[in-house]
Amino acid sequence: MNIPQELLRHRVLHRLKISQRITLFLIYGVELTPNAQLLSNAEILRLANLFVSSGVNKIRLTGGEPTVRKDIEDICLGLSKLKGLETLTMTTNGITLARKLPRLKECGLSSVNISLDTLVPAKFEFMTRRKGHEKVMNSINAAVDLGYHPVKVNCVVMRGFNDDEICDFVDLTREKPINVRFIEFMPFDGNVWNVKKLVPYSEMMDTVIKHFPSIKRLQDHPTDTAKNFAIDGHQGRVSFITSMTEHFCAGCNRLRILADGNFKVCLFGPSEVSLRDPLRDGAEDDELREIISAAVKRKKASHAGMFDLAKTANRPMIHIGG
Repeated sequence: MNIPQELLRHRVLHRLKISQRITLFLIYGVELTPNAQLLSNAEILRLANLFVSSGVNKIRLTGGEPTVRKDIEDICLGLSKLKGLETLTMTTNGITLARKLPRLKECGLSSVNISLDTLVPAKFEFMTRRKGHEKVMNSINAAVDLGYHPVKVNCVVMRGFNDDEICDFVDLTREKPINVRFIEFMPFDGNVWNVKKLVPYSEMMDTVIKHFPSIKRLQDHPTDTAKNFAIDGHQGRVSFITSMTEHFCAGCNRLRILADGNFKVCLFGPSEVSLRDPLRDGAEDDELREIISAAVKRKKASHAGMFDLAKTANRPMIHIGG
């Protein structure tokens, strides 16, 4: 079914994502963005209020790694007070989350996504170039203990690296309210994408069905990016994000403001519009809304195919936010 463009634009204005700068940039050899180029706390809150007052009801703090930002608690507290905001969530690598989460919850953080691509500590250290697997697992458990329901765990599946762990990840959902979200490997600058590393949704699903035959599809919301499933006897859920083999562009309502204030209407689209510059030049709210509206109207009905995406220049995922 083709969704009318006006309805699509309405859905697009449903959600805002703000990505924070990360010290992980240095670990991966990415130069840290100078502070002067980053949005300040006040600028983040002003832009967020602009979107929320226009109908956005969910904000995700992502990155990179939002927990390394020194004023993250203040940002959460300010965002949670915005009239009309229903959900304030965060995607994090989980390294420092366990000790910060109690305060973040007090500041209004209502849900968490924790990125974890392997359950094997040695693989984790090889991929991230540091220790910390135990800290991530502690953060997942801390989120469960604090009552987050579900705790979402994002796992990018890559052939030859962690595709043999799919069922082990599913087992995490057995005793705890964890939603494991398997994500197809996507092409971004710096991640050495190769189609041979891609494990398609159909193949992941076949693996799960063989070991968990009671898995059944749930009713997804029209704007969900994931295909959601339940397994008999499991407290949690299993989901698949199929950006490469079965895109969900027609229902996508995501918008992104990057840490430097650039605005992206599509994860895979290289086009960006600065909101920071006009904001600092004294633009009024109506002027900023016009800039935002013009960008949203240029949002394409769907992204290019995977092979075209692999050849398209785009920022590294750690700059854009997942």
